[in-house]
Amino acid sequence: MRKLILIDGNALLHRAYHAYPPLSTPKGELINAVYGFSSMLLSVLEKLSPTHVAVAWDVHGPTFRKQEFEEYKANRGPMDEELATQIDRTKEVVTKLNIPQYGIEGYEADDIIGTLSRIASEEEDTQVVIVTGDRDSLQLIKGNKIVVFLP
Repeated sequence: MRKLILIDGNALLHRAYHAYPPLSTPKGELINAVYGFSSMLLSVLEKLSPTHVAVAWDVHGPTFRKQEFEEYKANRGPMDEELATQIDRTKEVVTKLNIPQYGIEGYEADDIIGTLSRIASEEEDTQVVIVTGDRDSLQLIKGNKIVVFLP
C-alpha cells in the first residue's frame, strides 16, 4: 500500500517558529523556524514511513477567497518579519531532501492539499496523511483513505 504524506508547509513552519526559542547562525541569521520545521519533518517521515511525500505552501498575494469575500481573514495580522525571513531557507531544506513542493498563486496550501488528497485517494491502494496544525483540514477526512496527523 502506498502512503502519501501531504504537509502544510506554512502551518508547520508557523508552529515551529512559535515552539522554538530564537536560534541563529554564527552570521546572525535567525533559524529557529527552519530548525523546528526540519525536526518535525524528519520526525513525521520516521514515524509515518511514507512511500511518497510533498509539501504545499501558501504563495504571497491575494487568494481567490479574499477576492470574493473582502473580510476573509480580515482579523489576521501580517506575518512576523522574523518568520517571513525563514521561509526561503526552509524551502531550501525541503529541496535538499528531494521533496516536491507546490505553491499556486491565488490559492492556499489547504487548497492544494485538498486537491491532491482527493485525487490520490481515488487510487485503490493509496492512503493520504495530511500533516498540519490547521484543524480546518479535518473536513478532508475520508475514512482510512484520507487522515489528518496533527503533530
